Order: sequence, then structure tokens, then C-alpha cells
Amino acid sequence: MPDLFPSEFKECFSLYDKKRKGKISAGDLITVMRCLGTSPTPGEAGRHLLHHKIERNGELDFSTFLAVIHQQRQQEDPQKEILEAMLMTDKQKQGFITATELRTKLTQLGEKLTNQEVDDLLQEANIPPNGIVKYEDFIQSITLPHTNY
Repeated sequence: MPDLFPSEFKECFSLYDKKRKGKISAGDLITVMRCLGTSPTPGEAGRHLLHHKIERNGELDFSTFLAVIHQQRQQEDPQKEILEAMLMTDKQKQGFITATELRTKLTQLGEKLTNQEVDDLLQEANIPPNGIVKYEDFIQSITLPHTNY
């Protein structure tokens, strides 16, 4: 996860402060967090809102946002999380699974992805729908920051 300066947090937050009141909508929380290098799931974003007693249609001020993103950054190690999940599916310890098997896991377990989200993920990692997914390569490709902004 990249190290960011406080000004970068404020700048990104300000971009989503549409009413210029020093607040962002709860609905934009996940987007702003992802812009700053974290990868919260919708469930995690919802838990952050609940923890801070913010309704899903409410707003967060900058200090609350900083507390939320700090908490998220503390709990995240995406490469480790993904590797552990993939190792649990690899009973033969081969270091890879099929794309079909990965699709099944991602659409049926945990925070379920849609087929379109899995298609996008596989495309981003340059894996054909019927290909082989090597853990290390896959994890590296999906956790690297995007450079086309």
C-alpha cells in the first residue's frame, strides 16, 4: 500500500466534497478509500459507517474519514489475504488453480463477485476464461496500483 501525505488524503476527499461543506457522502466512501490505495469491500465500508454511527445516506467529515481510512489501512494486507484464500483452494499445493475454479470461488463464497466483476478481474490479470491462474502472478497483477488515471 503506498505511503501518502496528509495533503493527498485531503485533496482526494475534497474532490468528492460535492457540496463544499467539508463532508463526503457515505455512498462515496468506498470510492475515495480505493482512490487512496485501500481495497475495502462493500461490507467493510458498511461496517466502518456503522462503527461511526453514520447512515448509508449520511455524510462523513474529514476527521471521521481519516479515522476510517487509518483503520482500513491497519487491517489490510491484500497480498497476504489473497494468497491465504488461494492456498485454501489448492489441495494439491500446485501453486495454481484454473480460472473456472477461481470464478466459482469468487462468485459463491464470502463477499460474492458478479460474473462481470470476475471477467474484469481475469482480463486485468491477462488470464483467459479457461486459463490457469498462478497465485504469485495473479496477486501481483491485481494488487499493483493502476497507472492509467
